[in-house]
Amino acid sequence: MKATWEVIEKNQGVLDIEVDSAKVNDALDRAFRKVATKVNVPGFRKGKVPRQIFEAKFGVESLYQDALDILLPEVYTQAVKEAGIDPIDRPEIDIEQFSKNEPLKFKAKVLVKPEVTLGQYKGLEVEAPSSEVSEEEVQEELKRLQDRHAELVVLEEGKAENGDTVVIDFEGFVDGVAFEGGKAEKYSLELGSGSFIPGFEEQVVGLEKDGEKDITVTFPEEYHSEALAGKEAVFKIKLHDIKRKNLPELDDEFAKDVSEFETLEAFKEDIVKRLKERKENDNKTKLQNAVLDKASANATVDVPEVMIETELDAMVQEFGNRLRMQGMNLEMYYQYSGQDAAALREQMRDDASKRVLNNLVLETIAKEEKLSVTEEEVTKYLQQLASSYRRSVEELRQIFEANGNMDTVYNDLLMQKTVDFLVGNSKQVSAA
Repeated sequence: MKATWEVIEKNQGVLDIEVDSAKVNDALDRAFRKVATKVNVPGFRKGKVPRQIFEAKFGVESLYQDALDILLPEVYTQAVKEAGIDPIDRPEIDIEQFSKNEPLKFKAKVLVKPEVTLGQYKGLEVEAPSSEVSEEEVQEELKRLQDRHAELVVLEEGKAENGDTVVIDFEGFVDGVAFEGGKAEKYSLELGSGSFIPGFEEQVVGLEKDGEKDITVTFPEEYHSEALAGKEAVFKIKLHDIKRKNLPELDDEFAKDVSEFETLEAFKEDIVKRLKERKENDNKTKLQNAVLDKASANATVDVPEVMIETELDAMVQEFGNRLRMQGMNLEMYYQYSGQDAAALREQMRDDASKRVLNNLVLETIAKEEKLSVTEEEVTKYLQQLASSYRRSVEELRQIFEANGNMDTVYNDLLMQKTVDFLVGNSKQVSAA
């Protein structure tokens, strides 16, 4: 096989490929064996018709498309490897010659990854956020734990306040007509949670037990129901009960109830430790993102739209997987959110563009710095996964190899190694 690569513009070029006649005839033989099992020729069982009889009846040309389907993927993949190019989309194939006992000649117009011109990526100045934990943050964590372990007590008298849980009946009307989905009885609503239409919960504050009230609100313009979006509505409500949180005292008994510690002071020390670890992890991610964003901003590259679309496909699939883990799917999400597939993709587009740009820059830096991933690093990564999934390293390696995902493992590790390289070569300044 002979293959030549010629760039025609930016990140587009043409592979000129010639395949010898022996491979063409071999592909025709394979095509015949495939087709012969499906054709009916009088006097012969399926799959038993002689080749010369088949060609006399149907012509050798009837095998050409199947032979091309067999041959093209093989020789195109080999040509790409020999040319050292990195396609990002399916090629446009133009067959120039294909017949029995003759070489196959074809051209493949290919879109490849764009060239990246790096700017400054070493010595970048980035802010290193502090991991110190303030007393205020400790108190916020304690307040959160208080709320979680609070007891709801039904009030016999008094007015509803922000933070209370009220039990209400409600029915909504637009232009005096009740609308579907706007009615409920004995509904529990935490005031201040923001779970209802803006303005609704605030108007329940101050209402007493057994009190009734008409509440006027306006549905958001982007509300999922087009029939209600932007419309003014009146909700008739009746309040049955007010439940108020009875917060536990912040003392040693509280510490014993919610933790393994005997004293509140010891529990607070543990909170400081955990919050610090959380901050350190968050700050590590922020630092990595900051230095990568700067390196990408300093680079020059035209990101092809097809790469953004491919990344969007992956992001939508990731989102769908997360929804399934929560017991939902994309169809349900579209219904509840009022979005459609096009709107979701548009919402993700900026992030997809950023992901593609960052990956292109990281790949180029890795090549420039001659970074690579060792087998020891791959094994260490698989050991970490094995511990999490309670499987052996070899079992995980076999799964990755069977699914064709080992290249992804190497690439992900290389990208992380490159990010670590950028951070290690940055100038980190303390936040003011």
